[in-house]
Amino acid sequence: MRTTVPSAVPGFPEVHWMQRSRYPAAEPGWQPVHTVYVPADRFGSGTVTAWGDEALALAKAHLSTPAELAEVFGVPEPVSAAAHERVLRKLATEPVEDLRVDFEDGYGVRPGEEDGHVEAAVEALAAMRAAGTLPRRWGLRVKSFADGDPERSVRTLDGFVTGLVERLGELPEGFVVTFPKVLMEPYLGQFAAFLEQLEGALGLSGLRFEIQVEAPQTVRFLRAELAEELGGRLAAAHFGVFDYTAAIGLPPHEQRLDHPACDHARHVMQTAFAGTGVELSDGSLAASPASGSATDVRALWRRHAGLVRHSLAHGFHQGWDMHPSHLVSRFATVYAFHLARYDTYRERVRAWEERRAAEGGVMDEPATVRTLVAALRRADAALP
Repeated sequence: MRTTVPSAVPGFPEVHWMQRSRYPAAEPGWQPVHTVYVPADRFGSGTVTAWGDEALALAKAHLSTPAELAEVFGVPEPVSAAAHERVLRKLATEPVEDLRVDFEDGYGVRPGEEDGHVEAAVEALAAMRAAGTLPRRWGLRVKSFADGDPERSVRTLDGFVTGLVERLGELPEGFVVTFPKVLMEPYLGQFAAFLEQLEGALGLSGLRFEIQVEAPQTVRFLRAELAEELGGRLAAAHFGVFDYTAAIGLPPHEQRLDHPACDHARHVMQTAFAGTGVELSDGSLAASPASGSATDVRALWRRHAGLVRHSLAHGFHQGWDMHPSHLVSRFATVYAFHLARYDTYRERVRAWEERRAAEGGVMDEPATVRTLVAALRRADAALP
């Protein structure tokens, strides 16, 4: 028998709508495996091509066979053959998936030059668009409001976007702007408001930005509601390893991506934005090969690959690359990560669908199956 308690739950529709709005739980689509930052004064229309050429030359010189890839990166040989072929093809066809023209730390303070470099970047990007070399995702990093000069930041953004729209008649797909050193939460609303004004002035829509998590102050106000409060403009959160580790007082030799303090910050980012659709990216390695010798190049690759593996193991599928050599170790590590587990994951999903135990007697829970399916989709999107 039923009780006399009404079956309807008061207020449920409103709360359920809020849940669906705040946590859309969209299936993972394509996300770049890296972001390449190039200082604005060193950026030109041939930058992406030059990075690809240098990375490919390094790979052909010091990673010429699948066996060498297996030895350098500690990859099983059945996987190394598939990864090796993909790395060479990727470097020859799409060496950079995500590009930022940097007007912040990598560029410095140049009050008499920045406007000129904005104009030069606009011309270079327009030429890349015409040549078909503009990456799938691209944009700029502006200066921080925390530096006390927001006018310089928005002037650069305005000149950059307005110049491209005037030059091309539109803003090409894939544009995003990086907003660094967000030490105070109100800066987010102020920056989003400027993007809205810029849209109105140029007849645009959908301008989005990514924040950099570079200080403990930022970690304190990360939460799922930010995505809603900023009107859907928050595209991603990128971790900044060197500013963050310096801000919490780590000694220079401990300022590294795999430090436990960095793990804590990244896990806060994950819990804050889980299910919201806000992408996450790890930081960078500030090092290049000590020389062009095989010993030094491979040492750099091993060091970088270890950090990329650490990021992948912690659920961060994107990071920053700061030198052409990083492209080789980035793609080799990412491809090996996906290839090594792809068939096993697919078998476990098939076993679940057929209501049987997978190989080894594995009986997956529904949440694990959802994760397996997401991992397969991410692999399909990442592997060329």
